[in-house]
Amino acid sequence: MTDIKSKKFKIIDILLLICSILPIFGVILLKILTYEPASGVALRGARVFFQIPMPIQDLYITESQLNSWAVVISILFLCLYFTHGLSKDAHTKRQLAIEWVVEKVDGMIDENMGARFASFSPFIIAMIALSAFSSLLSLFGLFPPTSDLNITAGWAILVFALITYYKLKCGPVNYLAGFASPTPILAPINFISEFATPISFAFRHYGNVLSGVVISVLIGAALQGLSGMLLGWLPGFLADIPFLQIGIPAVFSIYFDVFSGCLQAYIFAMLTMMNVSSAFDAEEFERRKIKKEQNKLNKSNKKV
Repeated sequence: MTDIKSKKFKIIDILLLICSILPIFGVILLKILTYEPASGVALRGARVFFQIPMPIQDLYITESQLNSWAVVISILFLCLYFTHGLSKDAHTKRQLAIEWVVEKVDGMIDENMGARFASFSPFIIAMIALSAFSSLLSLFGLFPPTSDLNITAGWAILVFALITYYKLKCGPVNYLAGFASPTPILAPINFISEFATPISFAFRHYGNVLSGVVISVLIGAALQGLSGMLLGWLPGFLADIPFLQIGIPAVFSIYFDVFSGCLQAYIFAMLTMMNVSSAFDAEEFERRKIKKEQNKLNKSNKKV
């Protein structure tokens, strides 16, 4: 019976890993089948596969959207894999690894946001994973969704909604009064800075990832030209092989694709935590809470 359970457990593990790989394999296959060769250096945005007619504006299904969904589905099955067979006493390496990640994120939230925001852990982990995996798609020759302003703008709007929500928890009057702080003269500037937050969020993440992609393409093109210039004297087909493109772009990719992508995911999460926590006035919230409880108590005393 134990052997049957063990085999069943391993089969489920293998299926979950396969399901986490299939979406990425699918978008790679789609790119191969729809590949359009270009001469010279080609810097393109996300390709539009098809559009759906809509009343106000047509809905375009782009490469960045499909790649984003592939990342989301892959992360979902990876989460199912890492949480498969969890127990109170950690006895597997995967459980130890995932517990370490959760503890680190919990520590980040406690340090930057406080114990009140402890429930933010799943959101922050999901944000880091989605951003990092989206940027790492460039390692497979795919279009990274984080280099599409539409994707990062959507994330920025979500974070901006959270910031506004926590500001409004202290009341709409307190929220509007914040525009006149520290002096009413600065109200126009404060109003502009309020809506500049999501813009800066979107452009910072998008710009840093896109610049890495552009630089990687330019380095690859430059190495190809340099290889032809220095090694063009080789006989026959050897002269057409870009030897300098072998290995060297991979070294730059370690920074532009791996390090920079993961760093931008971390920065985006840190800025989210800092902006959300700073938007919430804990003292004012507690004061309003005590005042409401006192008013309820006074009303109940009057009825008695």
